Amino acid sequence: MSLKKFTMEKIIWTFVMLLLSELCAGQNILPPGPLSGAVADRVVFSTTLTPPASPFLSINWNFKGVNIITSTSSNIIDPGYASRISLDRSTGSLELRNLVLQDGGEYTLTITPDGGLQTQGRIVLNVYTPITGATIRSAAAVLIEEESSTNLTCEASGSVSSREWMKDGHLLQAGHTISFSADNSTVSLHPVFSSSHGTYQCRVSNPVSAQTAVLQLTVSYGPYNVSIIGPSAASSGDRVILHCLAASVPPANFSWMFNGSETHINSSLYVIERFQAQNSGDYSCTAMNTVTMRENSTVLNLRGKEKMFK
Repeated sequence: MSLKKFTMEKIIWTFVMLLLSELCAGQNILPPGPLSGAVADRVVFSTTLTPPASPFLSINWNFKGVNIITSTSSNIIDPGYASRISLDRSTGSLELRNLVLQDGGEYTLTITPDGGLQTQGRIVLNVYTPITGATIRSAAAVLIEEESSTNLTCEASGSVSSREWMKDGHLLQAGHTISFSADNSTVSLHPVFSSSHGTYQCRVSNPVSAQTAVLQLTVSYGPYNVSIIGPSAASSGDRVILHCLAASVPPANFSWMFNGSETHINSSLYVIERFQAQNSGDYSCTAMNTVTMRENSTVLNLRGKEKMFK
C-alpha cells in the first residue's frame, strides 16, 4: 500500500469515527429544549433526524426509568401510555397526549440504525396548568389621597410563572410610595395619591397560557383647581351663565354666594336670565367633596358694561 493511499484512508477513517462519536453522544438528535405543554393537551417530541434508507433497527423512549415504548419489528408500550402515545418510526418522533403534571421531566431517546452505532438524545418537558380566573383584589374599599394606603393582590389559578403590572397602559414600577412583594403578586401603595387613581392591569402567564386581570382603582381627592367660566362683564338684558368647575373624585358639590350672601343655588351653573345693574358684584363658588370632606372656593367679579352713545 502506498503512503499516499494509506494517509487518505486514515483521514477518511478518522472523519467517520468523529462523525459516529458525535452521533453516539446524541448531539442534535433532539432539539435543546425544554419543551412546554399544557395539562390535558398534547406535545410532540420531534427529532432532527431524516428518515434513513433502511428503517431503524430499534427506537426506545424512556422516562424516569420507564420504557414508554420500545419499537423493533413490533411495538412494546408501557400500559400507562398505551392510549396516549404515537410513534413516527421514520424519524423517532413521539407524540404524547392528555398531559398531566407528572409527565414533566427528562425524556431519553435511544435509536439503533441499521448497520450503525446506537445514538441517544435527551430533552426536558415542562408541563403547566393553564392560567384561569385572574383577578386583582384591593385591600381597601374607600381610599383618600395622602390618608389611605392599600395593597393590590393579583390572584389566579394554574401554574403561575410570572406576573406583570401595568397602570393606564404603562409598566408600573417601584418607587418611593410603590413596592412589590417578592413574587410580584402584590403591589403596595403607601399612601395613595390622586395619581394612584386609574386602571391597573396584572398579566399572569406561563409558557402555555396567559390572562390579564383589570381593576379600576378609585382614589378620592380634591376638589382642586376650582374655577368659574363666564364673562366678567355683561350688558343690561343679557342672559349670563356662570359655570363652576373643579378637579374632584367623587364629583364635587357646588354652592354659590353673591356679595357674601347665600344664594341657595347648589349646582355647577349659576344662571342670570336678564342681567341688571343690581346683578353686578362678586360671585363666589365653593366646591365640596363629601368623601375627603375638603372644600375650595373661587370668586368672579361680574360688572355691567357701560353703554356706548353716538
